[in-house]
Amino acid sequence: MLPQAFLDRIRQQLGPEYEAFLASYDRPRALGLRLNPLKTSRFPTLPFPISPLPWAAHGFWYPPEARPGLHPWHEAGLYYLQEPSAMAPAELLGVEPGQRVLDLCAAPGGKSTQLAAKMQGQGLLVCNEYHPKRAKILAQNVERMAISNALVLQETPERLAKRFPGWFHRVLVDAPCSGEGMFRKEEAAVTDWSQETVEMCARRQAEILSSAAALVRPGGHLVYSTCTFSPEEDEQAVARFLENHPEFVPETVDAPWFEAGENGSVRLWPHKLLGEGHFAAVLRKMEGSEESTVIPAGEKLPKTWQPFAASLGIRLPDGKASTFGDTLYWAPPDMPDIRKLKVLRPGLELGTVKKDRFEPAHALALWLKTCENQQDYPADSGEISAYLRGDVVPSTQKGWCLVSAGGYSIGWGKGDGRVLKNHYPKGLRR
Repeated sequence: MLPQAFLDRIRQQLGPEYEAFLASYDRPRALGLRLNPLKTSRFPTLPFPISPLPWAAHGFWYPPEARPGLHPWHEAGLYYLQEPSAMAPAELLGVEPGQRVLDLCAAPGGKSTQLAAKMQGQGLLVCNEYHPKRAKILAQNVERMAISNALVLQETPERLAKRFPGWFHRVLVDAPCSGEGMFRKEEAAVTDWSQETVEMCARRQAEILSSAAALVRPGGHLVYSTCTFSPEEDEQAVARFLENHPEFVPETVDAPWFEAGENGSVRLWPHKLLGEGHFAAVLRKMEGSEESTVIPAGEKLPKTWQPFAASLGIRLPDGKASTFGDTLYWAPPDMPDIRKLKVLRPGLELGTVKKDRFEPAHALALWLKTCENQQDYPADSGEISAYLRGDVVPSTQKGWCLVSAGGYSIGWGKGDGRVLKNHYPKGLRR
């Protein structure tokens, strides 16, 4: 049952379209996924039907009976399950390889992983989430989607604005909101809604946007988005921001499948497309100071890494080594000074450095497309099912071995010539 105060306001907003909006709640919810170009440039035929989204590269609808989250290719990072309308803001940001990009409110990671796909492993992607549990989920999704150039942080927008003023080419603010666009998807969004919540969210969004403004470099772009319909959190929030930040101007959005509004904004209505409600506005920073930030040199790769990498033929992209305790990471070249920041993942996790050996990380397995010691099983095989359960699987390989499901890397095993000892993470096992 939708809140009556919400329905009264929507009736005023939509006028003659109100009945069509209500009727949209009677149809099945649209389901979407994005194929991951970081995993492969040639996607296979999936074992369920998909149809392309017009507003998102690599975005597709799939039918509810498909259950793609249960397929091994989901664990391999071949695709990310994401609500179709939620794919719009990252597309509007206009990200290019080599840029410095910030996703300021990033959990659970759908938009971050979408931005990473566009960056093609080049440049720096900073994914930030303040809430600890959500930040952990964000870091896990960054790992699963084979992203090598991401810095995952758990910081407040205010601290980041002071640390990296005027530094990012692109900033995405998918702001916490009253969630009106998620009423059909999440019952809690309905029960938690009130006009007081809308007003509280609008105040919080203004604070986040103020910090975001400081983070954008001159000539850079800021996209502000919500999954709500309330004007206080959408058009009015953008209007207030532009009034307080005259250095920003709205950009015209050329997207015929969305409803264009004022100040560079678009709306996605559930009665006009197969997706839930969403709002986004594209803003460009005309002027301001372009700040520099400290880019420290990297560390030397440990001696135990070299024989391990050589034995498997692993070649890392441009970057630099960084160790946290006994864990080794490979960061992009322009990784900034991250001292005194709450860091969850500073680049690609390579593995654990031991005194006389190197133990590879699950993230490295997912990032690798292939290596010289590899065991591939059909994705629908009993061996892959057993591997995902944590069981040993048959193989003639010896030593560290990259396990793949239908050609897509999914984890590590260690062989003795008869079986592979399972190194799939215990927390992920089925």
